[in-house]
Amino acid sequence: MTLSSAQQPGLFIAFEGGDGAGKSTQAALLTQAMSDAGRTVLRTREPGGTPVGEKLRSLVLEHGQGEIDAKTEALIFAAARAAHATQVIAPAVARGEIVISDRYADSSIAYQGAGRGLGTEAIVKLNDWATSGLWPDLTVLLDVSPAEGRERRTAGDAAEDRMESEPDDFHATIRAAFLELAQANPQRYLVLPADGAVSELAQVIRDRINALLGTA
Repeated sequence: MTLSSAQQPGLFIAFEGGDGAGKSTQAALLTQAMSDAGRTVLRTREPGGTPVGEKLRSLVLEHGQGEIDAKTEALIFAAARAAHATQVIAPAVARGEIVISDRYADSSIAYQGAGRGLGTEAIVKLNDWATSGLWPDLTVLLDVSPAEGRERRTAGDAAEDRMESEPDDFHATIRAAFLELAQANPQRYLVLPADGAVSELAQVIRDRINALLGTA
């Protein structure tokens, strides 16, 4: 007998990593694989995922919005995430769906906590409150060097957004913060080299998800 989505366990997966790591590519491949396996999948992104979140996304990522200080930036991301977690992610998981998000709270811990110097503990507390304690079942970290990330982001005529255009030393701090988070939470993280073959990375990710679902 095939279980309905409501009878199957929901799962929340976040893709993290520096800009240009290939998160969107792997999120799309996982979405297709889980859909092909008969699961109901919700693919989303941060900041965004809700109408208010998308408006906040443009505010914080587009150039020309005026000065955005570090605390304001952290609060904008947290506000978008609060709506995302409450309105989208938690209900979908409760329905038995697999939620795949391109970024989540660990990005704020790395970018605003470490990169902007606000302190990782402060950002953890802020986001734990904003999301009512909702954290991913699995965080896939695609590890990329600042130089490689920038090369990928600027391929062709692609323009960098406000966060992407930060200098390489900022992105190096972000990378180190992500790796520290993964080391501190090994049960929640799957760390993979972003320069690996796309298909091979996708297979490793699928294997980990199937193990979590008990379908390996």
